Amino acid sequence: MRTVFLLLILACGAMAEPRTFTLKQAVELALKQSPDLVLARLDEQKAAYEIQAVKEPMLPRVFVGSGLAYSSGMPMSIEGASPSVMQAKAVRNIYNAVQGYQVASARESARSAALGVAAMREEIALRTASLFLDLEKAHKETDIAERQIEHLRRVEAAIRLRVEEGKELPIESRRAALNMLKARQRLQGLQTARDAASQSLALVLALHPGDAITPAPEERAAVELPPDEPTSVAEALSDNREIRRMEADLAAKNLEVRSFRANRMPKVDLVAQYGLFAKFNHYEDYFNKFQRNNGQLGVSLQIPVFASTADEARAAQAEIESRRIRFQINDLRGRVEANTRRAWMKIRDAELGREVAKLDLELARQQVSVLLAQMEEGKASMKQIDEARFQEQERWLALYDSSYLLELAQMELLRQTNALVAALR
Repeated sequence: MRTVFLLLILACGAMAEPRTFTLKQAVELALKQSPDLVLARLDEQKAAYEIQAVKEPMLPRVFVGSGLAYSSGMPMSIEGASPSVMQAKAVRNIYNAVQGYQVASARESARSAALGVAAMREEIALRTASLFLDLEKAHKETDIAERQIEHLRRVEAAIRLRVEEGKELPIESRRAALNMLKARQRLQGLQTARDAASQSLALVLALHPGDAITPAPEERAAVELPPDEPTSVAEALSDNREIRRMEADLAAKNLEVRSFRANRMPKVDLVAQYGLFAKFNHYEDYFNKFQRNNGQLGVSLQIPVFASTADEARAAQAEIESRRIRFQINDLRGRVEANTRRAWMKIRDAELGREVAKLDLELARQQVSVLLAQMEEGKASMKQIDEARFQEQERWLALYDSSYLLELAQMELLRQTNALVAALR
């Protein structure tokens, strides 16, 4: 019993271990098993099967059966066929405009579903990368906040000692305690944000929300961006999967309109029939000649005489839907261009912000070096050193934040130009 208990404890400990991913590993896992992407792939498979279902009436069909019956008097038809021991019928569609348009519409819908999967891949890659960067930033900020608490603890101890020695006012001790409490509050908030980011990333990766995720330490190479803003806009508009998906939807809807209006067109089928007749149906009593094996080959032609108001109404509804999709495409093109230009604005702002943060950090580190040199000369105290190190950690936070904003803006630009998945794999 004790052994089983220990094994359970070890198993629970193993389950509680955090899972470590690099950015590329997280994106690859999301592209394999993200729930949204799995659903998109199912829609793609469904659309592919719809083509087969719509094409089926255009394929040759063969029916075999029996119209076996005993006749008293003149033989009568059974469901439109003469009484027979065995019947066989083959039908091959020769011309059916309605069915042809429906097959073409189903193919466009399948193309739309495939483009939807491609668009979803880019969206999942951006969502995963964004959440990963959030988690990575939260871990760095938490580490810095913990180091800041250590500095503030030493500052608080130094101030408390100086108060006891009468070299500082008691209010300074209270101010140091307040700063320490604020730092702990900040650390708790950062830890909460870190855990929330881990749970969100776990859901995107189709893992259990309770699985802790830790970003692996890595030095990522800078992603390759388009050379300039106009090139990015042109690439985004020419190869946007969502725009192409909606264009396929528009083509499918236009073919649907034509299929409804094609109901006024004739339909032609090639028909072959065979029947095995029996004498107990008294054919020889009512016909000049009895033949046991009978067959015929011909064409079935159907020509609608009057147009259907229902077909016209459905065609009008489909045209309205086409106009709606066309309007959505124009609106989406505008939004894609605006988002691409906005991503470039964010990149420029983030690059400048990172340069400012780097310079600010350099000055803070130099200030620490100056104070360390002064402390050796007896001109600076440990309290001043700890306060300077605290400010240095603040500058590190600013640098992490600016780097995070820059990398996120670059990911958003690559998403707009449909190059994010390729850049992260």
